[in-house]
Formats: sequence, structure tokens, C-alpha cells
Amino acid sequence: MSIKESSTNNENKKTLEYSCSEIYAVNLISGRWILSICYHLKHGKLRFFELKDKIHNISERMLTLQLKKMEQEELIAKKVYAEVPVKVEYELTEIGKKLIPVLDQLEVWGNEHKKIKKK
Repeated sequence: MSIKESSTNNENKKTLEYSCSEIYAVNLISGRWILSICYHLKHGKLRFFELKDKIHNISERMLTLQLKKMEQEELIAKKVYAEVPVKVEYELTEIGKKLIPVLDQLEVWGNEHKKIKKK
């Protein structure tokens, strides 16, 4: 479901993103699949079906949409090789690689939070 450009909800989102870098950053990496894609790409370049095999339960369509979104946001780079069949690789960009320590800290925090929730 998309938000109308002129809606109050969209205006509020834009205002929050403009005034708070943390909210802007979280909005870039939010969603079910983006962090998972980043996690797998932090180890290096991967082809489409290598990513698909590593991320269980993601459809080809959803992976395609998420990769396009990440490419538009310059989190990943797509390299197409002039081969038959076409070879395409994805990798984190320099700004995308700066997410790696954040991912590592989220993993630590997530593990700590899981322990608390199990009590």
C-alpha cells in the first residue's frame, strides 16, 4: 500500500526524516528483507540466485523489488556482465558497507533482547 504524496501521513514522514537522521536511516533499511540482503552481501558479491538461496522464503519478485529499491538508494551496486546467459552480481556500495558495523551491533543487541524475552 503506497502513501499519497499529498497525504498528511506522507508530510509527517518527510518532516521526521528531514529533522531526524536516525529516522531517515531506519526508513532506508526497514522492511522484512533489506537487512537480510545486507547481511548476506557483507561477505562479498553474490548473484541473484545465490542471494535467493541464502534468504529462505523470499520470492523472486520480492527479491527483485528489494534489490531495485536498494540500488536506487545506493546501498548496493549491480554489475551486469556481457555474457550469455547474462551474469549479474550485487555488492554493497561504500556507503552500504558502512552498515556492516551497525548490522553487527544489531546482532549483539538482538541476542541480548532474545535472552530477556525468554525469562
